[in-house]
Amino acid sequence: MPDISVRLLINTFSVLGALFALWKGGKAERAAAIIVLVNALIGEGSHWLAPNSDDIIRLVNDGLTAMGLLVVTVRYVAPWMGGVMLFFAAQFAMHSYYMVTERPTGDYLNALINNINFSGIIWCLVIGTIVAWRKRIRTNRPLAARAVASAPAPSE
Repeated sequence: MPDISVRLLINTFSVLGALFALWKGGKAERAAAIIVLVNALIGEGSHWLAPNSDDIIRLVNDGLTAMGLLVVTVRYVAPWMGGVMLFFAAQFAMHSYYMVTERPTGDYLNALINNINFSGIIWCLVIGTIVAWRKRIRTNRPLAARAVASAPAPSE
């Protein structure tokens, strides 16, 4: 039972983080948010629709997500994406370890690493969104102040 509530909590956090990025983020954050949402949907769908193939679907899903986020990283050169790519490197190390040792996934170590990695990815997305949002506010503030200063005074 605790597995379901942790999974629900992390999926809720990822969806809310991605929606926040879609709402307040720049182009890089929005692109990453769409990729993260698709990753979460595929991951949750495979868990329910194909439980016997869940491990391989998760590996391919993470691989495609990492490739998509690498494209976003190279395209937009967002500093926060470096953190995302490091988390995905740890994710692939975990997948590789479990495949090479033929250790069954779903144990505590697998769940812990997966949850920390995915939460870290979402935190990077949220922090990147906040930074992009504040930067946009800072660059637009002088424009708004100049517009108010140059506006003609109301005539009486």
